[in-house]
Amino acid sequence: MPSLEIRPAREADLPAITAIYDREVRDNTATFELTPPDLTEMTRRFRALHDGGFPYLAATIGDEVLGYAYASSYRPRPAYRFTVENSVYLAPAAQRRGLGTQLLQRLIAECEARGHRQMIAVIGDSANAGSIGLHRRCGFAMIGTHPDVGFKFGRWLDTVMMQRALGDGARTTPAGG
Repeated sequence: MPSLEIRPAREADLPAITAIYDREVRDNTATFELTPPDLTEMTRRFRALHDGGFPYLAATIGDEVLGYAYASSYRPRPAYRFTVENSVYLAPAAQRRGLGTQLLQRLIAECEARGHRQMIAVIGDSANAGSIGLHRRCGFAMIGTHPDVGFKFGRWLDTVMMQRALGDGARTTPAGG
């Protein structure tokens, strides 16, 4: 029986990744996106992150993609160049099995290896206990909540901000700083 593998995502994984994200957009509040992007748009996003040097990971068993995680630029201004934002999504069957923790831990390691110093989690919906717990388990601290900033499914939703230092964090000046 094949075992779990966390590896760099490939374009061949994007149909499964698109399906995972489609469900999140349609049924949940982890993302505030209202219309699920199609495969063409997900491919464009994947390529932009890949070309930007950001890690994009897939968790698989055999040929089945169970989840994915990636880092992206936190904000576009140059002063934020050492800070990334993370995203982690799992297929329903993969939830509550420790896979999210494994994906996020690997993503953290990949970002540290690239010289990033801070990771920000912008969690949709303050009631999203699973994502908040995942980030706590991986060393994130609660920074704050933006109340009522998103409107989805006919109700106002909060975003929760969490943060984790990567590598030396703010203790030292980064290379190229």
